[in-house]
Amino acid sequence: MINRENTLILVALEDELPREVLPEWNINYTGVGKVNATYHATKSIINFSPKYVINFGSAGSLNPSIAGLQKITKFLQRDMHAEQLGFKTGETPFDKINTIITENDGISCSSGDNFVDKTPQILSDVVDMEAYSIAKVCEREGVKFICYKFISDNADKEASKDWKENFSIGSNLFKLKLLNELVDKL
Repeated sequence: MINRENTLILVALEDELPREVLPEWNINYTGVGKVNATYHATKSIINFSPKYVINFGSAGSLNPSIAGLQKITKFLQRDMHAEQLGFKTGETPFDKINTIITENDGISCSSGDNFVDKTPQILSDVVDMEAYSIAKVCEREGVKFICYKFISDNADKEASKDWKENFSIGSNLFKLKLLNELVDKL
């Protein structure tokens, strides 16, 4: 069962989930991007040895009907391009882990080291800059991964303005989800 003692919450930015929203929980901030997320997820897992890692943060939607707080269960790497070597877009050369699926009831997220303001080559329901990296570290380390994203924008030409206005709104929705549903169900 998820509880404060066996769960680590990873968030890119403190403004997305300030510590005072969940003061008793172990929240670590990774910084923006896949490299920062990988480094801090690995370091945090080694130091904390959690049973569960929950990633929360903002994401852009590629589907206008997807809004609010969303459960993400399929993770793709959006900006790996090695087609010249015979690999598919998003596929890491010589790596067995490319698409990560944690459950069947959520939506997909592609992560990349770029802010999305137009339709990317790798299609998914939403886009972010960290989830795939954290999912992969958890997969390799045998830690149960759970991910929720608040849709801050529509990954279009207005994305940067919308993200700045909305990225911090989802923290209370995530708090309610964590305390009212996740803690009791898992």
